[in-house]
Amino acid sequence: MAVSAPKDKYFSVWLIFFMLGLGTLLPWNFFMTATAYFTSRLKDPPSLEPSANQTAAPRSMLESKFNNVMTLCAMLSLLLLTCLNSFLHSLVPQRLRVMGSLLVIMAVFSITAVLVKVPLEPLTFFCVTMVTIVIINSFGAVLQGSLFGMAGLLPASYTTPIMSGQGLAGTFAAFSMICAIASGSELHDAAFGYFITACGVIFLSVLSYIMLPKLEFFQFYQELSKRRTDEELTSVHLTQDERSANQGKRQNVSMLGIFKKVWSLALSVCFTFCVTIGSFPSVTADVRSSLADGGSWDLYYVPVCCFLLFNLCDWCGRSLTAVCMWPRKDGVLLHVCVMCRCVFVPLFMFCNVQPRLHLPVYFLHDGFFIIFIILFAFSNGYLASLCMCYGPKNVLPHEAETAGAIMAFFLSLGLALGAALSFPIRALI
Repeated sequence: MAVSAPKDKYFSVWLIFFMLGLGTLLPWNFFMTATAYFTSRLKDPPSLEPSANQTAAPRSMLESKFNNVMTLCAMLSLLLLTCLNSFLHSLVPQRLRVMGSLLVIMAVFSITAVLVKVPLEPLTFFCVTMVTIVIINSFGAVLQGSLFGMAGLLPASYTTPIMSGQGLAGTFAAFSMICAIASGSELHDAAFGYFITACGVIFLSVLSYIMLPKLEFFQFYQELSKRRTDEELTSVHLTQDERSANQGKRQNVSMLGIFKKVWSLALSVCFTFCVTIGSFPSVTADVRSSLADGGSWDLYYVPVCCFLLFNLCDWCGRSLTAVCMWPRKDGVLLHVCVMCRCVFVPLFMFCNVQPRLHLPVYFLHDGFFIIFIILFAFSNGYLASLCMCYGPKNVLPHEAETAGAIMAFFLSLGLALGAALSFPIRALI
């Protein structure tokens, strides 16, 4: 007789997955939105020879390439570790993967906060920052793959809090940076408080994960998954050696077999993030206001209209899948919508991106950029969340965790391809 699933009391498991999703992308978003602090430490030393006609110094090589190199380092490490996690997640206990990743990320963030107070040469600081980004995103990849795998064992709606939490991570980071600017503190002091805040949020994610295995709702689906796997292995009367050999064969072919069931959704989520990271933040963060005239709007334009607005709309798109899941997974409309997003790349290229060498500006007014970023962000969050929710439900229940890991890998592949694509896109402008 089938046992009915217990209720998720007070939405505890949903909220914990939301908090863990927040912890997954918060580190990357804190680095991405703190570009003003990082680039301020990469400027060339001022010339000692004063000039009557001296103008603002041009950006140094390290300063001009920081966004692109940061994105590429982050996404390549994310891709590599997500790939390894897809194949090796069954060899490393889930608790070690999740808890270990959170603790390492929190430790590295603490070091980043301390380095705010340590004077370093621009090249040294650049290298240290890139190593830090690689470490944080490597462990973030393990955490992300593990979370999507865990969510694959639960009802389809439990992928939504992870995606929604990741969306809030960007909003929280952007809002924190705006508050730091508004405080009037020196840039370095504001950055120190900014990174300490991130450490506090990661610590709350650790506490949330400690609570998760104790909740009846989560225990039920964990046991259900184990029971189904055991029933499958014992359904045929084999000797122990034959059963082990059969299990090994099943594991060898399962990855390809599961991929065949989710390949269209995996490629769609890959394309979605490839388009997004190809333009954001390497292009969008360089858009300048045409309305500001040296006032405070110049200071707030990119933090508000680029980072905060993008992350708010992305979060809304991800969260909408909790109440609406359309188009359906078995139609072509979802994939058509994903392909149509590539139109945003030329739209942003013709905005007021500065400095520029080749292309003219067709969309000078701030309003064009704001409309583009709203549609761009909302479509990214909604379509990506749909694909990630549908993927694990296209396979058998005992294959859901592996399907979740495969979807996470293709998500990371899209991020890495987008990071590589950002270099030629920015160079064309």
